[in-house]
Amino acid sequence: MKALEKYIEKIKPNFEKGGKYERWHAIFESFETFLFVPGNTTPRRGAHIRDAMDSKRLMSVVVIALIPVLLFGMWNVGFHHFLSIGEDVGFIQEFFHGFVRVMPIILVSYIAGLGTEFIFVYIKNKEIEEGFLVSGMIIPLIVPVDVPLWMVAIATIFAVIIGKEVFGGTGMNIVNPALLARAFLFFAYPSKMSGDKVWISEMENSQNIVDGFSGATPLAQVAGTTNEQLATNGGFKIINGVQDNVISTWDMFMGWIPGSIGETSVLMILIGAAILIFTGIASWKIILSAVIGGSLMGILLNIFATEGNPYMALPFYDHLLLGGFAFGVVFMATDPVTATQTEKGKWIYGFLIGFIAIIVRVLNPAYPEGVMLAILLMNVFAPLIDHYIIRANVKKRLKRIRA
Repeated sequence: MKALEKYIEKIKPNFEKGGKYERWHAIFESFETFLFVPGNTTPRRGAHIRDAMDSKRLMSVVVIALIPVLLFGMWNVGFHHFLSIGEDVGFIQEFFHGFVRVMPIILVSYIAGLGTEFIFVYIKNKEIEEGFLVSGMIIPLIVPVDVPLWMVAIATIFAVIIGKEVFGGTGMNIVNPALLARAFLFFAYPSKMSGDKVWISEMENSQNIVDGFSGATPLAQVAGTTNEQLATNGGFKIINGVQDNVISTWDMFMGWIPGSIGETSVLMILIGAAILIFTGIASWKIILSAVIGGSLMGILLNIFATEGNPYMALPFYDHLLLGGFAFGVVFMATDPVTATQTEKGKWIYGFLIGFIAIIVRVLNPAYPEGVMLAILLMNVFAPLIDHYIIRANVKKRLKRIRA
C-alpha cells in the first residue's frame, strides 16, 4: 500500500488546478479517498465537529454486516443446485459453486453502478459519494441467482439515476435505491422475480433434475397448499428436493430453503442486525416495531383465515421468516436517509412497514413480497410522519409555555 500511496502522490499534481488532467480531478479524488483517508485537516477557526465515523466508515460497517448473509447465500446457492440434480458433494464444492455464480452478479452491480456514478462525478465535478458501496452489495442479495446479468445492470443503472441522482445524490434520495432496483426488476421482468419455478442455479440448463424437485420459493408454493397442510407439525408441505418434504420453522430460520441470494437465512440476518444496532447505524426501534406490526397483522389474519386464501392460515411467525421480510426490515427499512428521523416516528414507520407488508402478501397474492412495496411506500411517507411528530411537539411546548 505504501508503494501505491507514493505513486498516487506522484501523479496527484497532474489532476490539481492548473494540471494537465485538471478536468478529471473529481474522479481522481474519488479514487484517492476510496483507497486512503482524506488528507484534509480540521480548520483552526470556526465551528466544527470531530467524529471518527464518517460516511465511508458507516458504509463499510454496513458491508461488513452483510458479509454473513452473503457467505451463507453463496453456500445455499450451491446446496440447492446439487440438491436439484441429486448429488451430495460436500460443503466446499457447494460453496465454490455458489461463489462462482454469485460473484458475477456482484461485479456487474458494482461496475454498472459505479460506472454511472463516475459519469455524474464528471458532470457535476464533485467527489464521488459512498452511498453506492452498500447499494451495490444489497442489490445482488435481493435477486434470484438465475437472474440474467444484463437485467442486473439495467436495474442498477435505473436505481442510481432515478433513485439517487435525480434527487441530488446520496443523502437526498427519498426511496432506497437498492429496493428501487428490485422493484424495477419485479415490474419489468416479473417472470424472473415471481418465485415460480426459478431461483435454482442453472436449473433450466440441467438435464438431471430429480423427480419431484421444484425450485420455487416456499412463499410462492404456499399458494398451492391447503389450510390443512399449513401449520402442521411445525411446518408445511411443499416440494423441495424430495416430494412432500416438510419445511419446518427451524429450516426457514436457518435458511435451508430456496430464495433470493441473501434473504433466506434469518439467523445470518440477525447477526448483521446485531452489528448494525451495536454500532448505532440501524435503529432497533424500526426493526422491533416492524416485527410487532407484521406479527399483529399475521395473528389477525390467522383468526379470520378462509379456505380460499392459504396465506391467511400461515402462522404469523412463519410470515416473519419467509421471503424478504427479515432482510428488508433490517437492511433497507433502517436506511438512515429514507427512514424517519424522529424517535416516535421510527415506531410508527416500522410498525406500518410490518403491518402493510403482511396485508399486501396475504390479500394480494400477486405480490407475495409485500415488504418491498411496504418499505417503498413508507419511504415516501417518512417525511410526512416526521413533520406531524415535530408539529405535535411544537404545539405541546407552546401549550406548556402559555399555561
